[in-house]
Amino acid sequence: MASKDLSIVIPVYNEVDNVRPLLNEITTVMADQNLDYEVVFVDDGSKDGSFELLRELATDDPHVVVIRFRRNHGQTAAFAAGFDHANGRLILTMDADRQNDPADIPKLLAKLDEGYDVINGWRKNRQDAFIMRKIPSFIANRLIARFSQVPLHDRGCSLRLFRAEVVQEMHLYGELHRFIPEMVNFAGFSMDEVIVNHRPRVAGQAKYGISRTFRVLVDLFTVIFLRKYGDRPMHFFGALGIPLGGLGGLFVLYLGLAKLWAGIQGGWDSFRQVQIGERPLLSLGILLIILGVQFLVMGLLAELLVRTYYETQNKPVYYVKEIINSNQ
Repeated sequence: MASKDLSIVIPVYNEVDNVRPLLNEITTVMADQNLDYEVVFVDDGSKDGSFELLRELATDDPHVVVIRFRRNHGQTAAFAAGFDHANGRLILTMDADRQNDPADIPKLLAKLDEGYDVINGWRKNRQDAFIMRKIPSFIANRLIARFSQVPLHDRGCSLRLFRAEVVQEMHLYGELHRFIPEMVNFAGFSMDEVIVNHRPRVAGQAKYGISRTFRVLVDLFTVIFLRKYGDRPMHFFGALGIPLGGLGGLFVLYLGLAKLWAGIQGGWDSFRQVQIGERPLLSLGILLIILGVQFLVMGLLAELLVRTYYETQNKPVYYVKEIINSNQ
């Protein structure tokens, strides 16, 4: 049971100059909201004194909760820890660098009241470096929207508001925090986005560069696979293995029939003269057959893993939104 109205989850990594001003802004905004709230700071292995400052803030402010990692695990793990320890019926995420504006919190709350499960922030006027941040983000957003079919303008904004049941259905690992909208859509929750203020960084150093774009593209394949074939991997591997194996079988069959036909027409001498063992087509056919068999075996192994995953954890393969007039 949620004991708070709102939990604000903020990953922190070497942001000692930002956390106190950020908390002051949050406190000012929340003073006008009739909500019982908490601010969950997740220290992701900071080495600049951020944790010591957070501990001081937690002593002075009862709204502050601090989670400290033993080492740096990354933003995805920080969000996951924050979700696990949040006590709010609503959960809001934001960055600790103060580029997200706490003044937008009421706007997200009002939009969520329209009946949505998740509200995403859209940094329409983004205050970041054009080449190192804006261009990679634009390319990544377009590619992800194209392949995932989740049409959002800005999926990299950390300013998001969730109902608690949404984060309970998400299992974050690796660097999948970048694909939270896709995971929300896959689970069948409703979402929208609102334009939010984005501010230039005034203290600390950015933690991301252009190299992040390449990691996003790699993770995109994982998300697409999980979205379409996570509970039926044989459909994916079978769709690759059967055509490849079938095509290879046709090549081998063609060469075999060609040799037999030569023997029927010209006898034993003609049969011996038709050499197929050194033809590239035979090697290609055998290679395709082997690949086809390998894909089918991989599909079977993946099916066993999926079956084990669902059955051992008693995990449902569906998401229930509501039940009306249940006798249970």
